[in-house]
Amino acid sequence: MAELSPLSTADEIVAHLRAIGSEENRQGMLRYGIRIDRALGVSHGIQRDIARKIKRNHERAFALWDTGIMEAQFIASVTADPKRFTIQNARDWAAAFDSWDIVDGVTDLFVDCDFWKELIVEFANDDREFVKRAAFAMMAWSVVHRKAEPDATFLEFLGIVEAKSADDRNFVRKAISWALRSIGKRNMALNRAALSLAERLAASGDKTRRWLGKEAIRELTAEKTLAGVAKREAARAKKRT
Repeated sequence: MAELSPLSTADEIVAHLRAIGSEENRQGMLRYGIRIDRALGVSHGIQRDIARKIKRNHERAFALWDTGIMEAQFIASVTADPKRFTIQNARDWAAAFDSWDIVDGVTDLFVDCDFWKELIVEFANDDREFVKRAAFAMMAWSVVHRKAEPDATFLEFLGIVEAKSADDRNFVRKAISWALRSIGKRNMALNRAALSLAERLAASGDKTRRWLGKEAIRELTAEKTLAGVAKREAARAKKRT
C-alpha cells in the first residue's frame, strides 16, 4: 500500500481507506448511533492522521466529498480551504448529512468560513433533522474557534436556542444542549446568561425543554465548570495587561 502524501489523489486516498477499513469498527460505530451504510470502519484518529499527511487541497476535497464515503467526506472537510468554501458549498454538503458524526465533523469547517453566522440562522430554521443539528453544532464549535467574537453574538445564539428548544428529535435536542452548555462555559457573563435560560427551560411544562434546562444547570453550576471558566477569564485578563 503506497504511502499517502500531499500529492495523493482522491482515488488513492479512498483506496487506502478501503484497505484499512474494519468491519469490527463499522459494527462498533452502531453502538454510538452512527449510520454505517456509507462507512468503511476507519477511526477518527486515523482519519485525522491521513488529513495531516495529505494536507490541504481544496479541489481534491470536493472529489473526496463526492465519493459519498463517510470517512472520505470527513477528510474532505479537514482539507478544504474555508476561505474558498462558499455558502452554497455548505448548503450542498449539508443536504447530504445523514448521521450526527458527519455533522459534527464537517461543521468544524463551516464555523471557520466568513458566512458562519448567516449559516447558523439559516440552518436553525431548516426542518431537516441533521441540517438543524448543524446550526447548534456550529454554535458549540464557535465558542472554541471564534475567540474574538463579542458576547453579543452568543447572546443572540441563546435566543435561537430558546426558540428551538422544544424540538424533541434526539440528534437536534442533543446538539441544542451542546450549544447551550458550551456558550455557558465561554465566560462568566455568558455563564450567567446561559444559566438563566436553563432555569427557564427547566421550569417549562414541555418535557424536552425541561431536559435541556436540567442538563445545562447540572453542568454550568458544577464546581469544575466554574473553575475552568474562571481560569480562562484570568488567562485572558493577563494577556490584556
